[in-house]
Parts: sequence; C-alpha cells; structure tokens
Amino acid sequence: MTKTKTFRAGFAALIGRPNAGKSTLLNSLVGEHIAAVSNKPQTTRTRILGILNRPEGQIAFVDTPGIHRPGYALNRRMMGIVADALAQVDVVLLVCDATAAPGAGDRFTLDLVREAGKKTLLLLNKIDLVKDKKQLLPVIDRYRREFDFAEVIPISARTADGQETLIQSVIAHLPESTPLYEEDLFTDQPERVIVAELVREQLLGLLGEELPFATAVRTENWREEADATEIHCVIYVERDSQKPIVIGRGGALLKKVGTRARAKIEKLLDRHVRLHLFVRVQEHWRNDPRTLDELGIEDAKR
Repeated sequence: MTKTKTFRAGFAALIGRPNAGKSTLLNSLVGEHIAAVSNKPQTTRTRILGILNRPEGQIAFVDTPGIHRPGYALNRRMMGIVADALAQVDVVLLVCDATAAPGAGDRFTLDLVREAGKKTLLLLNKIDLVKDKKQLLPVIDRYRREFDFAEVIPISARTADGQETLIQSVIAHLPESTPLYEEDLFTDQPERVIVAELVREQLLGLLGEELPFATAVRTENWREEADATEIHCVIYVERDSQKPIVIGRGGALLKKVGTRARAKIEKLLDRHVRLHLFVRVQEHWRNDPRTLDELGIEDAKR
C-alpha cells in the first residue's frame, strides 16, 4: 500500500521593524496585491492574512504592523496585533532588512520574539541590494549570537529570490493538519478592506513625510451595477489644514490617487470600477476607539 504523503498546515507570522519589507513579501508569496506597500513607516496597521496552497501544505501568512514603541491609541492597537499574532501562530518569520544598520529597535524586536518562545526563522530581506553576498555573513553571525533561530534564509521580496526555500522551510515546521482554508482562497480580508488599503497605498506614495500618519481610508459604500462596481471611499484627516493638501490644487492630487487606485482595484475585482473619493476631517481619530473600530484596526485586548 502506498503511504500517503504528510500534509501540513498552519499559521506563520511576518514580524519585523517598519520598512523591513513584510507586506511586499506577503504580496509576492500569495501572488495577489492584498497588503498596502510604501516606503513610509507603519504602512501596515492591522493583521492581514495571505494564504498559500501547495500540494504538500498550506501556509496562512499573517502580516503584522511594523514593531515600534506606541504613542497614539492607534499605535497601541497595532502593537497589540503583533503580540496577538506572536501568541497564536505556529511559526514566527522575523523579517530584517539586510542592508540596514542595527539599532535599538532591533533589540526590542528580538526581545518580543524571544518572549514568544515560538520556532523562529530569520529572513534576511533585500539581498538584491547587497552586491557582495559575503557581506551577509557578519549580519547572520550577529543575529545568531542574539537568538537561536531554527533557520536563516536570505531572500528578496522584490525579486522572489530565496522564496521557494522559504516556503518549503515553513511547511516543514508546520504541524500535520488538514487544510485550514478552501484551496481557492488567498485571503480572509473582505474586498472592501483591500480596496481601502489600495487607496491608502496611493496616498502614502503621493503625500509628504508627516501627513500619511494622520490619514486613514474607509470604504463607505459599495454597489454592484450592470456595467461596473461603484465604490465610495472616505479619507480621514485630523485637521482642517490637512484637507486641501490631500485634495491638491484643483483636486489634482485626489484625482491622481483615484486614478492609480482604480487601476489596481479593477485588476483585483476583474471588472470596471467607478471610484469616488471624499476627504473628511475627523479630529484625533488616532485616539478615538470608535473610529479605529470603524477602520477595522482591532483592539487585541478585547
């Protein structure tokens, strides 16, 4: 009798400092643009699940906010999401920027991983930017002195270098299990949430350094019509003075955001989209529990 091949399934958390490339990696692994990506810190604000199916196993990747010391209620919730993920997943994937110099934030991150006590793989990301791969050796040595990683895997989220090794390694560390999700599912995120994130991604790319932290996006209305999907999204800002900046002169910036976001949304939904964007002043939304609830930024303590 032929022995049935072992199938493994479980959860793997993508953990790391802001701008380590976690969301880019998630999108690449899943093959769908489900997480907002930008060069601004704290782009990811909530838990995003991406599901990868292979004949030998199923990995539910959990993308988490970048690890930082919280200030606003928003940031405290973000860090609560990180802690919740560390507590619940089977494997931790610590994503580090191989080109960045170590700092205090790295020690803080390692302390969180150490406290979690989970099997952890170190992913050295952005190796496509490292000309001489020998430069990775002291980086690997430094991290190995700090923590007993199950494996160290150099990768590039941008070029997919090393990702097959990563996938096979994660599956090998997961428990034997039947699939956790249907095979045709690539995320548990509602389309309304992904759309809001795609709009926010374009905002992050077009605004200056400070204002993105004060903006958020929520899908308010969604209507399926015969020829298109009509979507209304509201963009929150915190002060009256920020509203004209987001709109731009003659509405130019908001129009550019809408044009770029619509192209990505149409690719996601595979149909024509009419996207309407509105800017609303919501003072102190980063400290307002009700607004944070509406934005889907969950409070892990509840």
